[in-house]
Order: sequence, then C-alpha cells, then structure tokens
Amino acid sequence: MGKTHERIDGRLRTFIEAQPMFFTATAPLADDGTINLSPKGLKGSFAVIDDRRVAYLDFAGSNAETVAHLRENGRITLMWCAFQGPPNIVRVHGRGEPVFRDDPRFTELLGHFPGIDPTPHGLRAVIVVTADLIRDTCGYAVPFMTYDEDRDLHGKRFAREDDESLSAYFTKKDHIAQSIDGLPGLPLPLPPTPAQPSV
Repeated sequence: MGKTHERIDGRLRTFIEAQPMFFTATAPLADDGTINLSPKGLKGSFAVIDDRRVAYLDFAGSNAETVAHLRENGRITLMWCAFQGPPNIVRVHGRGEPVFRDDPRFTELLGHFPGIDPTPHGLRAVIVVTADLIRDTCGYAVPFMTYDEDRDLHGKRFAREDDESLSAYFTKKDHIAQSIDGLPGLPLPLPPTPAQPSV
C-alpha cells in the first residue's frame, strides 16, 4: 500500500506537479501550541527545485502561522491528494525555511515560478522545503472532485496594494507579525519588492 521514495522524480514528480492544490501542516514546539493546516493553490505557485527540494510562493493573507512555525523549528509536511484519476496521496515530510524578500536567494528562487506573476498577490516569501521522508499511500477513500479553475479573488484583492500599504495591512492583523501562540511571524515592515527575474 504505502511506499517510501528516495527522491522526488519520475512518476512522483509528475503527480505532484499536476495537482491544482496541496496542503501544508506545521506546529510549534510547545505541547499546547496551535497546529496549523493550510490549503495552497494558484496555478504556477509550486515548483520542484531538485529531487529533494520543493518550494512554493507565500502570498498575502490574514495570518502567518506557517512562517512562524518554520522560523521556530523548521518542521513541515506537504500533502497532495488525487481528486481525479487513479487514487494516490503523496506526503513530503521535511524541513522548511521562509526565504524573505531581502534574502539574496529570493530573486533566484523566483526563477523557478515562470508560470505565475506574483506581483498582484502580495508575495511575502518563498517557502523552501527539503525532504527528510517522501511517501505515497493509496488514497482509496479520497473522493473524486473536479477542478474547474483558480479563483481570481486573491489577485484582485491584493493587486491594489503596494509595499507600503501591504505592510500597513499586515500591521493591523493580529497574527502576521506573530503567531497565534506569540511566536515571531512575518518580519515587518516588508522589504521592497525586488526586481523580477527575466524569463
């Protein structure tokens, strides 16, 4: 039923790159800390960097739990489900790192996402995950669901923000600069948006 993989390549890579959404799970170290589980979508916002590393774009939102947990301990699990075609679930358990706008690696990492314009979405960071354990399981109980298209609401909402107004928006939110449990979250104010890499 379940199988452990040494790397993200071949059929495994083809499967996760074809999925329109995935889920991220993180948690603080404290026994009573708040576990976070988030859905991620938007076509082109996920990339396989190499056979042990993946990355996704961290866009504007009303909290920064994943960022805060990764800054504290780095633990993260990503999960993809087959909602169409043969049943399958893939999990990548690993260590994650938020790479912020002022990091020298940021612009180079953006080159892995040629299929999306991150500008209207209030890009905050690139989350890079290095796999410790890669497994797939049957997914027999996952229902069939049809993907129609991405929602355009996120881009429309944050396209009207510039770096200054986006920082002001984040400052007003309770769980951006720090997590629900008080861990350091997104560093504010946001550094300026770097020049986009040429494609």
